[in-house]
Amino acid sequence: MIKKMYVGNLAFQSTEDDIQELFGQFGEVKSVNLITDRETGRSRGFAFVEMGEEEANAAMQSLDGTSFEGRNLKVNEARPRT
Repeated sequence: MIKKMYVGNLAFQSTEDDIQELFGQFGEVKSVNLITDRETGRSRGFAFVEMGEEEANAAMQSLDGTSFEGRNLKVNEARPRT
């Protein structure tokens, strides 16, 4: 089963490839969606990552609160849109 994670407090210069490489340590990354500002195209500092359930759980446990590109990441399960 696929699990979607919210990744917050990203450095504005982080790219989808950087995030893919970081989460790839824990298993196959199904998708990375870096959220950008519609007008400027600049990163808004958060992303959504999809992985298999076991890999996602390991990534959340290991990466939440760790430093990445000078910022402490917030990694948790994404909540459904309301």
